[in-house]
Amino acid sequence: MSQEDALARILNEQVNGFKTLLELLQRERLCLIDLNAGAVEELYKEKDILILRLRLLEEERLRLMKDFGKGDLTLQKLGELTGNNTFFDLRSKLKSLVQAIEELNNFNRLLIERSLSYFRSNAGFFRTFGFNEGLPQKGMLLSRET
Repeated sequence: MSQEDALARILNEQVNGFKTLLELLQRERLCLIDLNAGAVEELYKEKDILILRLRLLEEERLRLMKDFGKGDLTLQKLGELTGNNTFFDLRSKLKSLVQAIEELNNFNRLLIERSLSYFRSNAGFFRTFGFNEGLPQKGMLLSRET
């Protein structure tokens, strides 16, 4: 397999991985709207595994791009250099997927922040009636997704 083919294969795997991540974020949005904490936790585990896989693919992509020896090589430049239109197509797919993921991730973040705000205001309301016995005053952040 040529270096060009190997790079195209890695990029296709990245496209598929980003499509899967987008699907997971869409499912997460529905679970957040339904306030299904258990399902959100399961999706978080799936996303975590997928992101690790995407990081490995990115490391391999960077290694293969570096082997072309042209310094800071973009997919646009690579397509121009090789004359292979596949790289232009993959660049377009990756760009649109990353934008969609960013938008959906921001929307999910807003849903989470609003849910936390709602929970805090309700907890404060119940505390005014003395329902704070045995409840912690402050929580602790165990994990923050970026």
